[in-house]
Amino acid sequence: MKNLLVIVFNSPQCLPESLSRTSGRTLRLKKNIFVIVLGCLSVYAAPAQELSLQGKWTVSLDSSNGVAHAISLPGTLDDAGIGTKNTVQPGLDIAALAHLARKVEFIGKAFYTRAFTIPANWQSKQVTLTLGRVLWKSTVWIDGKPVSESGESLVTAHQYDITPYITPGKKQTITICVDNANIYPGINVYAKQYPAKESSEMAHAYTNHTQIKWNGIIGSISLTARPTVSLDNIRVLPNLQGKELDIQYEVNNPAGTAFDIRSYVLDTKTGKRWPAGFTKTGQTSRELMASIPFAKEVVYWNEFSPQLYQLVTIVQSTSGRDTVKTSFGIREFTTKTGDLYLNDNKIFIRGNLECIIFPLKGYPPMQLPEWKALFNTAKAYGLNSFRFHSWCPPATAFKAADELGFYLQVELPHWNLKVGGDTASFHFLEREAHRILDMYGNHPSFLFFSMGNELEGDFGKLNNLVAELKKKDNRHLYSTTTFTFQKEITGLPQPQDDYYVTQWTQKGWVRGQGVFNDEPPNFSKDYTGSTEGLEVPLISHEIGQYSVFPDMNEIAKYKGNLVPQNFIGVRDDMAKKGLLHLAPAYLKATGKFATLLYKEEIERAYKTKGFDGFQLLQLQDFPGQGTALVGLLNAFWESKGAVTAKEFHQYCSELTPLLRFPKAVYTNEETFKAGMELANFYKPLNKAELLWKISDGQGKVLKAGTAGVKDYPVGNCLAAGEINFDLQRITAATRLTIELTVKGTPYRNAWNVWVYPAGLKDNSKEVMVTASVQEALQALENGRKVLLCPLPDTLHGIKGKFVPVFWSPVHFPNQPGTMGLLINNNHKALAGFPTADHSDWQWWDLTIRSKTLVADGLPEQAIIVRVIDNFVRNQNLTNLFEAKVGKGSLVFCSMDITTGLDNRPGARQLRYSLLQYMNNPAFKPSVVLQPVDVQKYFK
Repeated sequence: MKNLLVIVFNSPQCLPESLSRTSGRTLRLKKNIFVIVLGCLSVYAAPAQELSLQGKWTVSLDSSNGVAHAISLPGTLDDAGIGTKNTVQPGLDIAALAHLARKVEFIGKAFYTRAFTIPANWQSKQVTLTLGRVLWKSTVWIDGKPVSESGESLVTAHQYDITPYITPGKKQTITICVDNANIYPGINVYAKQYPAKESSEMAHAYTNHTQIKWNGIIGSISLTARPTVSLDNIRVLPNLQGKELDIQYEVNNPAGTAFDIRSYVLDTKTGKRWPAGFTKTGQTSRELMASIPFAKEVVYWNEFSPQLYQLVTIVQSTSGRDTVKTSFGIREFTTKTGDLYLNDNKIFIRGNLECIIFPLKGYPPMQLPEWKALFNTAKAYGLNSFRFHSWCPPATAFKAADELGFYLQVELPHWNLKVGGDTASFHFLEREAHRILDMYGNHPSFLFFSMGNELEGDFGKLNNLVAELKKKDNRHLYSTTTFTFQKEITGLPQPQDDYYVTQWTQKGWVRGQGVFNDEPPNFSKDYTGSTEGLEVPLISHEIGQYSVFPDMNEIAKYKGNLVPQNFIGVRDDMAKKGLLHLAPAYLKATGKFATLLYKEEIERAYKTKGFDGFQLLQLQDFPGQGTALVGLLNAFWESKGAVTAKEFHQYCSELTPLLRFPKAVYTNEETFKAGMELANFYKPLNKAELLWKISDGQGKVLKAGTAGVKDYPVGNCLAAGEINFDLQRITAATRLTIELTVKGTPYRNAWNVWVYPAGLKDNSKEVMVTASVQEALQALENGRKVLLCPLPDTLHGIKGKFVPVFWSPVHFPNQPGTMGLLINNNHKALAGFPTADHSDWQWWDLTIRSKTLVADGLPEQAIIVRVIDNFVRNQNLTNLFEAKVGKGSLVFCSMDITTGLDNRPGARQLRYSLLQYMNNPAFKPSVVLQPVDVQKYFK
């Protein structure tokens, strides 16, 4: 016989978790929201005491007059193509550029129904319904009778005790109502720049910007039978000092029935059982404490040895036997002298954000292999940590991280600027915090717990909540917020903060976005001056955010629930303007440029004594918030071709050679001096040797040496020695590469510097060099060669900038908004100015002192250095071009190559290279311009 079950959900982002109860307690859900009735279907008979309800259901929407649609669960309405068709069209308007477009949308109550039959032998058992993950409210009916609880969590399983509502052996009906409306609006921040209501929320647990506001059930859907006396929750607390496990048991025993309990530990690798265990008989209480001594040899859990153990606990009573297997790792995470220590070893966080960016389905995966693949890719790039920005991942993510040795920062589903103002929302967050600890607390990968992203509001309430959570579970480090802009709060940690994530302190910036455009390149700098006096570990917040041009080939990858109307809009606009053929070169140049900026960001963090890590924003693209393509990988975690995992790992690693030197550009009258050091967060290195070599642009080794054999402890700022290289032997403009290698290991790192001859003589000869357009045009009319290099302030155009667009030109429109240079580096005009085809540090001074010319209509053949416009405008931009004007020939340079040349060797060298080219008979521009075409650039 079969039963019919009715389930009600109230909002879209609840993934059902596995009912393994590895680290959770049964959640008591309160308040019904809405009901979904599904048709009668066959039920898969799960093994043992679990019955799966996955498979075919029916669903009716509250707006569809009860019309039933077939649907497969786990899944969403989007997966089934059920909802209102999205009308957003490709374009460069804010609707298309806000984020990826859903094919269909539905916000409201959906009623999912099917038939089921409880096995006859489940009589006298406690039966629990588990819904893995739901967005975000659920309500359940069985045979039309409402279950007295309702589910509300965004990030943990919804669980219901349905014992009073089921009849074993009888066919019944279950209806689940899922309501994905905005149940608690006070958890979110709302972006005013996006006029569409469905695009306003930005906290990742409930948003359309990264994941979508889906409706459905995307995790496990199951019924489980257990004895009436059973384990409700287990907390495994490794005690490294006492060499034992302290265990807290919570037993579901409402009638006070006597029971026996015993626990033992298994090594998951060998299957061996620890000699000691725990046994108690005749117990009646709901809470117990126990201790189990460690085995003689145990392995502590960390990124290099992710050893797991399993606690097997058996509760025996007259109601039957309940067995729970709890996976755990032996680790202790603490702070000491303002630094992070795992198992009494100093660690450094190499983190990345995960903002629910899964662009095929629009919601996070629930399967273990998908999370393992993601973490393995991140580890290949040298990362050891994910920060889950304003959300908490499913149990499979923790399990994957446990098995691979990956560190996780979990956050409440919370990003709000008036924290505590909405009392109901804050109480929901309090409950959510406890649910997260109950369900995921045993996972060794769960290191950090933040109350949300960039919060503002009542920090008294946040501090009180953190204090409460610390008292409950001290296995994690806690923070009131991951950074804040709140004026009286920002720059200093809160009283309850165990660690501190920030962009700046009250003494200055701790990330490059604040300095790279304002200060000349200096590779000896760090953030020590900004971190002095801090007594808690510091992790830099969301470093990077350098925009990369869209990859048009990515459009074809969207074969799921989302459509890239933003990418299509950019593609169509570039095609209309005749620039589409440049898109691959734009992608490559901006990707290479962002890579070198990320490299310097990471190395400055490593070079800062007392720094404890960084969190990138981010290695992969962020497709929302105005199409923020800030990744070196695309949203599918695939390479854009800018950098390989092996290359990125050179400077983002557990063992990283570093070099301190004061600048990127030298003259051959100077000596290159650099200090070598190591950032070692691997293991103590005994008798290690750091090798160095200097090569020219053709790969010829000019000099090599060693720092000698030394011992290096764990830590950063480990001085290794110095390099001194007299540059007098460099007689022509050259790019040098300095490489450091830890002998006998794969650990290496490399940097480029540029050396230019000093004392260059004026080589203008028959070329007129002028800043005056009138003088230039007159000379051109007379058939002369003219290098026109006006001061940038005399020109129309866009203010010159070195760093590319920050985050997104849509989300932050009030910025100069260019994306670096695309350089015709094979052009003879640059023969004396060694350069790649993209922006690099030797262009810093030139781009800062420049005006970018809007050169729409200027033929491509004329452009020597192109400035890449942001993808919202897609203008034809340049700061260096050549043309035939009148009877003469012109090179127009809108970078300042006129003033202060004695102290600007890069500008002097570019000027010299241009004049060398213009003095050569090969200088014969092919593009013809009229005088008015030159005059239009001047004010």
